[in-house]
Amino acid sequence: MSTTMRAVIAVGQGGPEVLRIVERPRPEPGEGQLLVRVESAGINRPDVMQREGRYPPPPGASDVLGLELAGIVEALGPGAGRFRTGDRVMALVHSGAYAEWAVVDEAVALKVPDGLPAIEAGAIPETYFTVWSNVFERARLRAGESLLIHGGASGIGTTAILLAKAWGARVIVTAGSSEKCAACLKLGADAAIDYRREDFVAAARAATDGGGPDVILDMVGGPYIARNLDAVAVDGRIAQIAFQQGSRVTEIDLQPLLTKRVTLTGSTLRARPVALKARLAEALAEHVLPLLAAGRARPPIDSVFPFDRVAEAHARMDGGQHVGKIVLSMGDAARGSR
Repeated sequence: MSTTMRAVIAVGQGGPEVLRIVERPRPEPGEGQLLVRVESAGINRPDVMQREGRYPPPPGASDVLGLELAGIVEALGPGAGRFRTGDRVMALVHSGAYAEWAVVDEAVALKVPDGLPAIEAGAIPETYFTVWSNVFERARLRAGESLLIHGGASGIGTTAILLAKAWGARVIVTAGSSEKCAACLKLGADAAIDYRREDFVAAARAATDGGGPDVILDMVGGPYIARNLDAVAVDGRIAQIAFQQGSRVTEIDLQPLLTKRVTLTGSTLRARPVALKARLAEALAEHVLPLLAAGRARPPIDSVFPFDRVAEAHARMDGGQHVGKIVLSMGDAARGSR
């Protein structure tokens, strides 16, 4: 086993051109950790924000990019015992997924279901943990309710479509083109709104017989904050997970919070304690892994890039034309951007 590895860092702040593959010491697993030989790593919007200098890793975390991975357990740290060497796992990490080796907290690792390819497994943890936490736990989506997902073609959006439909919800999405709307409908969304052509508030009400969606999942922020309050149903819940158009709003009428009895909640995932992520991992193991094992709710893969083309993978993310997940592969499965 080599004592060094290749890993991806950002040299400075900026576009994909600041990404570099460097040689680093292979990490060693600590208490309750696994050493994983990485097979694939999902690319997510927070990775782009870190590259741009807008989302630094938590204190003490590695500067190596990447929040999710799939791979093979090669060694166990002290106190680790849920997995054995040779097991296939997928996991969240604070950072460090864009590397040949990574250490993983065993409590937030999940067994890869038999038959699930490494490429798909590496695209699961970040978005599935996020959607489960925000849509099903914090916003309490139930069967028979309606969910409006902003950015339906994104990794988060496509995950939310699949899981919400598996739970028996009615799903409405917004997306930025007719092609993306069509892709969302193909995944199972009941209605798709091209926000460049339609008023999503009116369209969402029309898709819910005038009542508005019971739950809204928003990563846009900015002007959407007030419009979500306008669109959401009475006793509705809004889950805010990002602010791509800003978190500051100069004028907003919060009266609908009272008159509609709206719950407005938000969370981030990366900095949450391992114990809380472990609880989410247990929920996914119970409710989501059986779906994946049965071939349901598997992540749609937009494109796969080999490790040494990481800058191209980020350029694909920056271009905003992807549908589903973009993945880095350490093996021969990479097939480039479609």
